[in-house]
Amino acid sequence: MRKIGYLALALATALAGFAVVPAAAQSPNDTKLRIKAAVFPTKAGTKRNPRGVKLRVKANWSSPRGIERPVVTRAIALFPRGSLYNGGKYPRCSKRTLDREGIRGCPERSIMGRASGVAWADQERTRPRVQIVNGGPRRVWFYTTLFNPAFVQEAVPGFISKVRGRRWAYRLRLVVPRSLRIVAGVPIALTSFNARAGRGEWLATTGCPRNRRWAFKVTTFFSTGGKDTFRDAVRCRR
Repeated sequence: MRKIGYLALALATALAGFAVVPAAAQSPNDTKLRIKAAVFPTKAGTKRNPRGVKLRVKANWSSPRGIERPVVTRAIALFPRGSLYNGGKYPRCSKRTLDREGIRGCPERSIMGRASGVAWADQERTRPRVQIVNGGPRRVWFYTTLFNPAFVQEAVPGFISKVRGRRWAYRLRLVVPRSLRIVAGVPIALTSFNARAGRGEWLATTGCPRNRRWAFKVTTFFSTGGKDTFRDAVRCRR
């Protein structure tokens, strides 16, 4: 995946798994996404000698008082040049295994990170847990467990593809399954999400831009028909 971008990504994607139901008078763009990301170490590797990194991401969705947050239906994250995703070089787990056996059925070294969130299920708080699992060269799983208002476990796929251009290297696309948008008839409104990811060189860097910043861009799409995009960058060193 990609340095900071990935982090944001891994975060945005896992995060997208929980959202809210819109109020009738709500504007499509009332809900705002904000992300803080960090990459360690900040000193970049090279194409010949990639350097493995760990990502930390904190995200939150905020809406004006008096309206309900909209359900997030999908998310797209873009990661910068100078990042490298090595999912094909590490043990992987399949959706079939996750559906049948859960995380216990996956190779230990396929578990690449963890995340936690805080959300509202009607008037009660719920705290989804997410385990980030390697799915191969083009896929990463966000294995999500929700306990309230009902017990749900779902492997949310993140599809990874290379991007042609000077700025971006990868695109991560997530589609939130209905089983995590509404649980037991109750919309799940995510308000915050924290994630950490990285093992060995699963996520790596191969360079630092001239401006010494790794850029990233995340867009979440809502059931109201609106969307919100967050752009930022993380400092790096050559």
